[in-house]
Amino acid sequence: MSRNQDEANKAPVLTISANPALDLSVGLAQLVPGALHRAESVELTAAGKGVNMARVLAALGHPVCVTGFLGKDNDAAFVDAFADMGVEDAFVRLPGATRINTKLTEQDGRVSDINAPGLALEEEHWQRLLDTLDQRLSQPQLRPAAVMIGGSLPPGIAPQALGELISRVKAAGIPVWADTSGEALRVAVKAGADAVKPNVEELADWAGRALPGDDAIHQATLELFAAGVGDVVVSAGASGVTWLGQQGLWQSLPPAVKVSNTVCAGDTLFAGLLHGVLCEWSAEQALRFATALSAEAVRHTGVGCSDAGDFSDLLSDTRVRRRNDVEARGVMA
Repeated sequence: MSRNQDEANKAPVLTISANPALDLSVGLAQLVPGALHRAESVELTAAGKGVNMARVLAALGHPVCVTGFLGKDNDAAFVDAFADMGVEDAFVRLPGATRINTKLTEQDGRVSDINAPGLALEEEHWQRLLDTLDQRLSQPQLRPAAVMIGGSLPPGIAPQALGELISRVKAAGIPVWADTSGEALRVAVKAGADAVKPNVEELADWAGRALPGDDAIHQATLELFAAGVGDVVVSAGASGVTWLGQQGLWQSLPPAVKVSNTVCAGDTLFAGLLHGVLCEWSAEQALRFATALSAEAVRHTGVGCSDAGDFSDLLSDTRVRRRNDVEARGVMA
């Protein structure tokens, strides 16, 4: 991705990864439970949703600061990654080691995740993160244009703490985009997150029911928007993206690509969409770019790259349409 996107240079972003990980990506021909496997590829990467989103935004020209919690024992990979990305490292260091998550990727693109719980935190650790956040919010030269929160919460931190963090950022007049799931998603919605990005499974969990088809997904998306979220972005893999907000209801269908690894696709989509919003692009342009960038990401390990030689073709082959101008809060009231 190019770093020469001048229109984004005045839009700094802060990303928060409370529970990052080193991703151990193992490529396999096919996963057979209980069998001996020989890996076709092995890669260890500093990751976590907030880190992945930072990688996308930094490559697109945004000044980015990353924060959250890292274990002192194995932070070298993160330090190197942040230097390569060109982002500011404001992570709180804790005793111990950052977790390692294992991603088993088969040739057909299916990924099996084995996620470790993460470092156990105490209240004083969380307070250190809040202090770091307050420092950046209170100083004009450090103040971000947006905050992205990604991933799960570490052991020892209740979901309600996320709500307090979101409320603190919103009180400073800064939009908060959150990509999380389960109870943390419910808390983020109640706290008034400006944007959330569930996949279909996470949306079904929030709604408390199965979502067997497009109509059911559409209805649950309306309900989530009506709950007070500024923008709802629902990712459904090859079936496309639904984006509902003040700009109306939009849908996109990605271009057909050979799927190799889907791990960073959602993070790429969300960060790419924020990029478009911060650049004040039209809804169609922003969604087209984010969808194409996400499609580029699934072709390899890592986030999407807008410098790919055929990225203009991916943009052209991404279908975007506006469905309607429904005011969901009025409909669902």
